Amino acid sequence: MGLLRRIGVDTYVLLLLATVGLGVLLPAQGLAAVSLKHVTYWAVSLLFFLYGAKLDPSAVRAGITNWRIQGLTFISTYVLFPIIDFALVWIFEPLLGAKLTPAMVALLLHQGDGGVSLDSVIKTGTQILLPFIIGQLVRPWIGGFVQKHKLLTMVVDRGSILLIVYAAFSRSTVTGPWNAIPVSSMLMLIVVVLIFLALTMGLILGAGYAFRLNYPDRASLFYCGATKSPASGLPIATVLFAPERVGAIVLPLLIYHMSQLLVCAYISQKAAKAARASEVLTTGSSQSA
Repeated sequence: MGLLRRIGVDTYVLLLLATVGLGVLLPAQGLAAVSLKHVTYWAVSLLFFLYGAKLDPSAVRAGITNWRIQGLTFISTYVLFPIIDFALVWIFEPLLGAKLTPAMVALLLHQGDGGVSLDSVIKTGTQILLPFIIGQLVRPWIGGFVQKHKLLTMVVDRGSILLIVYAAFSRSTVTGPWNAIPVSSMLMLIVVVLIFLALTMGLILGAGYAFRLNYPDRASLFYCGATKSPASGLPIATVLFAPERVGAIVLPLLIYHMSQLLVCAYISQKAAKAARASEVLTTGSSQSA
């Protein structure tokens, strides 16, 4: 376990992998699937309620005033990511076109139930937005408790993600879309996602130096711009798309998420060691002086 931690594989990553495997090998069916659907719904609502109760409006205002960080993060998410995405599709089209694309298009873009509709928008509002607003309203009374007990938010956050992943992959296994995607295409998808991750991290890191940001701001830009959490995306995906499609839709996100966890854990460990060494050096110099 010590070796795994040194390369960034922690308990959460192992649980994610185990949950995916459990959804494929032992999917929830029948009454268990219905119960899981209800539990997942309320877990997501509880998660966004806690987000609302935890979020300090003054901290939001302080973050917004740092226009360089906010602007660069916005550009990386809504400009850089799509550009890299389209570029990779164009580059890998000869390889993906004959294998992955037909399977994915048939799986993800077929006509029928599960598209973005008014019902999906209403469900997003009631399951996600409404609990968040209620959390903001009751924040003066419970905000301190939520801030003090951060473990509660972390358990609900990661627990809801694991529930969504298990439900999504269970449904996909039961309905059978995995049979339409060959192993070679899955491996190619992993390669493309890893290339995507390397490009985004490298370009965002370079942007921090190009704009002459100090180290704390460069770190903020790197972690906010290059890393993406499924905590919001997965719940929204369960609202917008049909259950049998969610597993395949979120698969690239999960690959990206787990990969970024490994990379960022390694980088964070290196940065922490460098900070401790610098602190020791500074302390020794001050004492000798």
